Order: sequence, then structure tokens, then C-alpha cells
Amino acid sequence: MSAFNQTSLAGSDPSQIIAEADAAVATIHAARAAIGKLIYGQETVVERVLVTLLSGGHGLLVGVPGLAKTKLVETLGTVLGLDERRVQFTPDLMPSDILGSEVMDQDAEGHRSFRFLKGPIFAQLLMADEINRASPRTQSALLQAMQEYHVTIAGQRYDLPAPFHVLATQNPLEQEGTYPLPEAQLDRFLLQIDVVYPDRDAERRMLFETTGTSDATPERVMDAAGLRNIQQLVRRLPVGASVVEAILELVRSARPGENSDKKLASVIAWGPGPRASQALMLAVRARALIDGRYAPSVDDVVALAEPVLQHRMSLSFAARADGLTVRDVIGTLKSRIG
Repeated sequence: MSAFNQTSLAGSDPSQIIAEADAAVATIHAARAAIGKLIYGQETVVERVLVTLLSGGHGLLVGVPGLAKTKLVETLGTVLGLDERRVQFTPDLMPSDILGSEVMDQDAEGHRSFRFLKGPIFAQLLMADEINRASPRTQSALLQAMQEYHVTIAGQRYDLPAPFHVLATQNPLEQEGTYPLPEAQLDRFLLQIDVVYPDRDAERRMLFETTGTSDATPERVMDAAGLRNIQQLVRRLPVGASVVEAILELVRSARPGENSDKKLASVIAWGPGPRASQALMLAVRARALIDGRYAPSVDDVVALAEPVLQHRMSLSFAARADGLTVRDVIGTLKSRIG
């Protein structure tokens, strides 16, 4: 309660926010439990995907094949009650295969007219599977949609459903047949979520649960309207001055021209823009709500620093030649605010 007294938002009723937050927390816990029945050993991944969706953003899932990235997205669509569609990205995929295209119709009197056939992007949850296997031209077809929530075909604007989220999966770039995502598109993803191998206990459970005579099926916990209500609640949660300053310090110190440490600044080729600060501001609120807290802390900033920043910055050639990674740099930056 003290967090509300110290950092309450103008025009907000703390008791009302608390009541709404309590109801939202119960729904979120039920959703996590439903997801956990099918996805084993990926608690951090599930949390970060929920942070992404509750923040109203898009997520990039990065990991080698076979780690249930596709299954996670399909499960989320069912559990959250969203209209979910999947596009398998391949080198020959065209932008019209995602956005849709115009076709010519002819009526009984011979009059011809164009009709727009909507593509799979007109869904509430779009899964872009193996997004880095498509050409940059096709990847860029998502840019306008992810930022402006509409597409333009032949000069005509078509609004996308609400809510609209893209969850893209990506194979590591060292694998054959992939194309690096453009920096402008990477910046559209709220979080980059690294999917790692499950631990031994989770993999043991997986062996028994997935090789029997019956498979578990996901249960619907909420609907699109419920998700939008929680997204609006996330934006109303108060944020303390110390958290805001931690966000600004972290993001600004990741830019080569802003870091007072000349040695650290010299290893950064380019850093995150203001969109990273906005992403952190939303993500820390969502993480706090998932944990059942009414306001975020600096610990939330530290926990989400890597998924927010790692795809929004790059190191110099000399730093990479010395074996330094973006995670190493972010770890140093986190230590200064944690």
C-alpha cells in the first residue's frame, strides 16, 4: 500500500487499482498454470512472454529447434482466448503471403472490381515462425503492422484486430539459411526472449507426459477483452521515481556517447533509443503485476535489462574480436544500478 501512497498516479484511485490488480493477478496465475501443463521447464520464458503480451508488445523468441517455441505460442493463443494464426517463414515467402492481396471479381453483369483478401496478419496473435529464414523484403512487411497496427494495400488502409501481437521465433544466426533481422525491425520487438534447454527434472517430466497414450490440451482462461483490460491496468500502475531513474540510467549508459566510462563506451558501436526506455517502463509494470505486486521495483529493471536491451545494441568489431558479448556489457551496466 505504501507504494501507492508514495507514487500514485494523478487521477487514479489506489483502492480501485488494487481491486483490479488482485483480480488480474488471479487470472494471470490461472493462465500460467494452464500454460505450465503443456510447457515444461521454461518458467522464465513463459514469464517474459506474458510480460510482453501484458505490455501490449511483440516478442522475439530465439533458440535452437525443438525447444517448444511453436507449441508455446499455440498454447498462448488458446489460453488467452486469442485468434491465433501461424506463418512459416521461408526464403520464397512474399509480403502478400502475410498481408494479403487484391483479386479481381466479376459480377453476373460482367462488371469487374477489386476485392481485398486479408492475409494471416489479420489475427490477434500472429506467430511468425522462423522469421529469419525469409528475405529482408518479406521481414519488412511486418514493420508497419507492428508499429502502427494497420497495413496499407494499394493505397487503402486496413486496421488490424485489437489486441494485435506478433510472437516471432528465430533460429540462431549461425545456422544455415538465415537472414539477420534489420535493426529497425528488431527495435519493434519489446523483448528478445532466449529459449534455453530445460533442466534435467523438466526433461524427465516431459518424457513421461509427451510419450503416453494421451496428450494434455490447453484450457482457455481469458479472452481478448480481458487481456486488453489487463493491458490498460498495466499502464495505470504507479512507478516510483527510483525506478524511473534506474531505467534512464540503464538505457542511456548503453549508448556510446552517454556513458561516462570511456573504456566501456568504446566497446559499444550503437545503443538503444528511447523505445527501449518505453519498453522497460511497460515491462517492469507487467512483471510486478505477474508477481502480485502493485508497483515495480529496481529489481524488475535489473531482471528485464537483458531481454529489453540485447537486440537494441551492438558492439564494436574490436570488442567482438576480443570475445566480449552484448550480455557481458549489459551485465556491467546492470551492476551499476542494482
